[in-house]
Amino acid sequence: MRKPLPSARLTLAAAALSVAVVLAAPLLASGPGASAATASASSTLAGLSVKGRAPLTDYSRSQFGPAWADVDRNGCDTRNDILKRDLKTVTFRAGTRNCVVLTGTLTDPYTGKQLAFLKARASAVQIDHVVALGDAWQTGGQQWDASRRLTFANDPLNLLAVSEAANEAKGDKDAASWLPPSKPFRCSYVARQVAVKAKYGLWMTAAEKAASARVLANCSGQTLPRGGVGLPRPVVSTPAVVPGPVVNPTPTLPPQPVPPVYVPPQPAQTTEAPAPVVVVVPPPADPAPVTTAPAVAATTPPPPAADVYYANCDAVRAAGAAPLYRGQPGYRPGLDRDGDGVACE
Repeated sequence: MRKPLPSARLTLAAAALSVAVVLAAPLLASGPGASAATASASSTLAGLSVKGRAPLTDYSRSQFGPAWADVDRNGCDTRNDILKRDLKTVTFRAGTRNCVVLTGTLTDPYTGKQLAFLKARASAVQIDHVVALGDAWQTGGQQWDASRRLTFANDPLNLLAVSEAANEAKGDKDAASWLPPSKPFRCSYVARQVAVKAKYGLWMTAAEKAASARVLANCSGQTLPRGGVGLPRPVVSTPAVVPGPVVNPTPTLPPQPVPPVYVPPQPAQTTEAPAPVVVVVPPPADPAPVTTAPAVAATTPPPPAADVYYANCDAVRAAGAAPLYRGQPGYRPGLDRDGDGVACE
C-alpha cells in the first residue's frame, strides 16, 4: 500500500485533534434542568452488569484527586462551575472572571426547598456526587488510574448542588439504600445514576438494580441526561501532533509589475495649411522733397545815414537799399504800402 502523502497525514492529525476536543468539552449542560438525550433509562439500566460490592480497602477521598480541580481548563474550579450552573441570581467576586460565586438561590433537587447561598456560609449548599465516590470505588473504580478517577470526581454529569442536610443523609448510599425525599425528582435521580454507571463502566449490585428498575417503572419515557453515554471525558490537554516530513510549500512569487503597454503616437491630423497670404508691402514712397526756404542772407543794413530820404521805391532800389525794414534809415510808412514793416519789397 502506498504511503499517504504528508498533507494527508497532517489532515488526519487535525481530524484526530478535533475529535479529542469534542470529547474533552465540558458537560455543564448535564445539570438537573438539562434536556435529555434520546437514550432510554430503562434500556440502559438493563444492560448494566450485576456484581457484589468490592471491599473499601485502601479507599480515601484523595484517591480521586484534589477536591474540585479545574479539569476543563476554563479557569474555574469544578465546585464554582456547578454553583454557576445550578444556582439562580448568581453574583461573583470581582476580579475572578466570574469564577468565585458569592451569592445565589438554589431549589434543592433532593428536597424541593429554596435555599439562599452565601459564600460566608458555603457549606449550606454542597456539591453531591450522585454516584458516590465510595460507591464507584466498590463497583469498578478501584481499577482505574489516577487520571480517570480525577475525571470521574469532576464530571458535571455526576454532580448536583444540593442542601447540606440532604447530602449528609445520602452519604455513599446507592438507590437501594437512599432515594431523594422529593418524589417528583426520583425518576431524574435514578436516570442520572444509570447514566453515570453506564458511562464509566461501573456495575450495580442486584439490590441496587432492582430498586432502580422499580423507580423507572413509574417513569414513562424517562431518558438519560445529556453526557450519559460514551467514554469518560478525558482531562483536557493539547495532544502533540507528530509532524511529518517538512514539505516546502510552493513559493509564492511576488506580484510581477505589469509592463507598460506601448501605444504608438497617433499621427497628427494634418489639414492642408492655407497658402500663405502674401502681403505686398509697397516700398515706402520717396519722401517729398523738403523744400527749405533759402536762408535769407542777413542783409547788413548800411550804416545809418543822417536824414536819408527816398522819394519813392525806385530811389530806394537805385540806392541799393531795398527792401527797407522798419527802423532802418530811409524807411517811412509811405513806402510800406501793406504795412508789414518791409518797404519796397
